[in-house]
Amino acid sequence: MQHRIEHGPVFAWLRVALAPGESILAESGAMVTRTPALGMQTRLNAGKRAGFFAVVVAFFVALMRKLFGGETMFVNEFSGPSGGEVVLAPSLAGHIMQKQLAGGQKLFVQRGSWLASTGDIDAKLRFGGLRTLLGGEGLVLLECAGTGDLFINSYGGITPVEVNGKFVVDTGHIVAFDGTLDFKVRSVGGFKSFLFSGEGLVCEFTGRGTIYVQSRNLDALVSWITPLLPG
Repeated sequence: MQHRIEHGPVFAWLRVALAPGESILAESGAMVTRTPALGMQTRLNAGKRAGFFAVVVAFFVALMRKLFGGETMFVNEFSGPSGGEVVLAPSLAGHIMQKQLAGGQKLFVQRGSWLASTGDIDAKLRFGGLRTLLGGEGLVLLECAGTGDLFINSYGGITPVEVNGKFVVDTGHIVAFDGTLDFKVRSVGGFKSFLFSGEGLVCEFTGRGTIYVQSRNLDALVSWITPLLPG
């Protein structure tokens, strides 16, 4: 599968050329254009292994992914017998990153950052406990694993940070991180810092792997806009 990420890092979109028999799974509403030869099938966003008889379970999983994972309830799969081209764009102004997964690799992706994937990559909900709730990451993360190409989007630009030991990142700036890393949420300093520093909470990562950090914080944007809205 050939692809190009264009107009980044501020207003990126993903242009994908599919060969005959190839397909790509994308977030609902992400399509900008597609050639007529490509077909589109819509299904519940419940993962590839929801089970043949698990229609009700699939609906429940899709609903949970919408409520807690920041995703749409449905996803669209593009493919065609003669191939074609599709252009996908995320809802936020930012960049798009490709990550190839294989050999049991895992990537944990924050809510709303999954854009598309190819191959047999599956994304499962993973409850992160109270630490992810307090850290602004929602109740769950998406655990992406399998073989194929994964495309994730950010708010702002994306910077990879190689970690070997410990590293601290503001929770609102995390896009994704390798499954080889563990993390815990804590305040920047003491109680006074938590209340008045404006920094909120951070994630302290341990282990060896890569963290993908976004240059802007969506929660900070929401906090800035909210007082300007009419009452």
